[in-house]
Amino acid sequence: MTFGRLERTQAAQPMSDINVTPLVDVMLVLVVIFIITAPLLASTIPLDLPKTDAARTSETPRFVTLVVDRSGQSFLNDRPVPPDELARALAQTARQHPDTEVQLRADQAVPYGKVVEVMGMAQKAGLNRIGFVADPGPAAAASPAPGR
Repeated sequence: MTFGRLERTQAAQPMSDINVTPLVDVMLVLVVIFIITAPLLASTIPLDLPKTDAARTSETPRFVTLVVDRSGQSFLNDRPVPPDELARALAQTARQHPDTEVQLRADQAVPYGKVVEVMGMAQKAGLNRIGFVADPGPAAAASPAPGR
């Protein structure tokens, strides 16, 4: 008459491997956060850009950023530049890469004449591709894209 096994079975051994799944999850979340916040850190000059529904970022391979702040100071690629040096720098860029786009960011308080003056410098230098950068208006942010 047997009442059961008299031999003892081994208990489960403790797992000595590291579970990397939570680590991978955390790293992927951090990568997504950096991908989303990196474009927001692109410009360090505080501006109050005008709002428009047609504001879109262009995906050109070669561009320079030309900024005119509230006081009328010009910045080329986030560095302050006097007007005579700005014309030389734009001409040098045009000689090196004639297809370069100028992304013009001007504060909405800047007089129209100053914006036209800076545009004229870029065109005189040979840079005819000028894009105006603006923040999307509240109507553009709330409404879905056409065709969706």
